[in-house]
Amino acid sequence: MAQSPINPSPSPSTAPSPNPSSPNPSSPNPSSSNPSIDTSTNSYQPATDGLGRDSMTLSQHVLQQLNNFGPDAQDLSAIMNRIAFAGKLVSRRLTRAGLVEDALGFTGRQNIQGESVKKMDSYANDVFISVFQQSGLVCRLVSEEMDDIYYMPESCSISRYTLLYDPIDGSSNVDINLNVGSIFALRRQQGDDTDQTGADLLTPGHEQLVAGYILYGPSTVFVYSIGKGVHSFTLDPSLGEFILSSENIQIPEHGPNYSLNEGNMWQWEESFRDYIRYVHRHEVYSGRYSGALVGDFHRILMQGGVFLYPGTTKNPAGKLRLLYESAPLAFLAEQANGKATTGDHSVLDVKPDHIHMRTPLIIGSREDVALVESFIQGRKLEQPPAPLGVSSI
Repeated sequence: MAQSPINPSPSPSTAPSPNPSSPNPSSPNPSSSNPSIDTSTNSYQPATDGLGRDSMTLSQHVLQQLNNFGPDAQDLSAIMNRIAFAGKLVSRRLTRAGLVEDALGFTGRQNIQGESVKKMDSYANDVFISVFQQSGLVCRLVSEEMDDIYYMPESCSISRYTLLYDPIDGSSNVDINLNVGSIFALRRQQGDDTDQTGADLLTPGHEQLVAGYILYGPSTVFVYSIGKGVHSFTLDPSLGEFILSSENIQIPEHGPNYSLNEGNMWQWEESFRDYIRYVHRHEVYSGRYSGALVGDFHRILMQGGVFLYPGTTKNPAGKLRLLYESAPLAFLAEQANGKATTGDHSVLDVKPDHIHMRTPLIIGSREDVALVESFIQGRKLEQPPAPLGVSSI
């Protein structure tokens, strides 16, 4: 568990900026004082449509999405702003990673999965902790980099939310300046969790309120859904704001990209080897694999195709963690008319048995996921259905 989270600067106020076109309440209202003025006669008409799109910030968009969401809307909006602020801090660190000390390389310790922890893993994890400490917005944090649930007692008396996240996905790419990302999901706490087991978190992915990711690349991109479509924002460094770049994204029914680590081919079940032989024989497919789940999924989201991380003889349950990797992206995929499966079940139907449970993942365009499933079904032996998910740390 992180012991000494960093202390970033406080997040800028999330209060809406004053509208320069709005009259000052203390000043006379020109319209009311002279009702004979007809503004429709103005010879100049501002290009409101273009300006509105170019200036739609993440904060504004979230508030629109949360309209009629109920009493939770204000808290959810504030939580999203905090996540975005954490993303800005991580993005700033990554852009200077080759210039500052303790940004590259390993920490010398391992996480609960037995993976060596990179310095950026630890930094980004501490950023998320620091951004939410004493915020009163979330009670619990669940992270790939922490063995157990991280409780915030000062917030638990007033907050009913849990943030689950992978602070840096694809951290092996950091030292060579390739894409990495952060994945997150938000869940509402059920019960008091007085025994601090987090048992209420062990529910299927349909229970997620919000899911999204931040992609750190040539530009920093924030993608999210609250169950009303998938939307993408690009960080404008000159403004320090995430600005709307794509709204209501739809994954194409079919795409040309397949993404998986073919170095594991001889550890897969034969059905996946059959699939690879098939795509190798068809020129319409191109292999694209970056080593960062977020980057590969973003390509699939925008262009179509399929990402696969099947189980292997070494890790039958695959490598990806359900609660803060597979389930959030599955939520996004299905909101964007895509599909996500373990090969046997919808990812969003899988009930975890512990917070770090792994699961295989096949995600992307509906037709391309269905093609992979056809190879799996074609190789299946006559046997009882497998249980939902496979537990493995």
